[in-house]
Amino acid sequence: MRRISRITVAGAATASLALALSACGGTSTSSGSSESKGDKGLAIAYDVGGKGDQSFNDAAYAGLEQAKKQFGYETADVEPTDGETDADKEQRLVSLAKQGYNPVVGVGYAYAAALKGAAEKYPDTTFGIVDDATIEADNVADLVFSEEEASYLAGVAAAKATKTKTVGFVGGVDIPLIHKFEAGYKQGVKDTDPKVKVIPQYLTQTAEEGGFSSPDKGKSAAEGQIEKKADVVYAAAGLSGQGVIEAAAANKVWAIGVDSDQYKQEALAKYKDSILTSAMKDVAKAVFNLAKSVEDGKPATGIVKGDLKTGEVSLSNSNPKFADDAELQEAIETAKEKIISGEIKVKSS
Repeated sequence: MRRISRITVAGAATASLALALSACGGTSTSSGSSESKGDKGLAIAYDVGGKGDQSFNDAAYAGLEQAKKQFGYETADVEPTDGETDADKEQRLVSLAKQGYNPVVGVGYAYAAALKGAAEKYPDTTFGIVDDATIEADNVADLVFSEEEASYLAGVAAAKATKTKTVGFVGGVDIPLIHKFEAGYKQGVKDTDPKVKVIPQYLTQTAEEGGFSSPDKGKSAAEGQIEKKADVVYAAAGLSGQGVIEAAAANKVWAIGVDSDQYKQEALAKYKDSILTSAMKDVAKAVFNLAKSVEDGKPATGIVKGDLKTGEVSLSNSNPKFADDAELQEAIETAKEKIISGEIKVKSS
């Protein structure tokens, strides 16, 4: 497997945005500081759900903000539009490259065909794609993660936390990427307590049907699982996961978040006491590292994979009830060590 050396990440960043609307969905552009060099750097194109999903897209935006602060250049982030085609996505990426942004990142596997086309048209621009490993090009970095490993740990947590011996899994879209989350979760549950039942459900067959962008669908699915006695529900469903968390809070059961530390997210603050933990993948770090590699004159290319060993997938410890449960923490740490050593082989399907 092609692998790039990891790059040290600086601290998290915050900065204010000056908004400007343009074609190809809404675009936000921003200079890094009053001392900005005036050149253009990182640009990201959001996946379904867009900025504000409290999950996947917002993690990519955090990486962009960090790059903007550290490198002092102009950045851009572009929203998707409803019903868009691969040609629309490619036009968006080409427009960013044509304007001089470098690198240009497509946030999500849905950009695969579009990004491949854009990269061919702009061979001197570095492109990155999150959650896809199918593009082989000298100017493309495939930013992927071992989500099944963090999901295994989420399964350990669920098996330890359940009192009804029934837990749920809500997947946004029935695709191989989300199967990784389900497979790891189920294995973690069963390895911890074979008597615990896992109820899985997918919201839609395609992203276009709203599986990653419909909190109402997530809420309905979680309510159905809770009616079947599930008292821990893990959602890998993007924005739809907010509905799962809302249903868990309303029914006083546990939710497990995904991608980002959802316990800390402002939009979910009123539900945070019901968020046991989150199975995180550090999309922010992956996006920032790609920007840094370009800034350093050594652009990353090929498959760049984050896992438990690199620290780029993990479980959050923000909820004190989770962090202070010594038995639960010991079980998770033991499982983590066995995964890293290779003693536990986590399934991805």
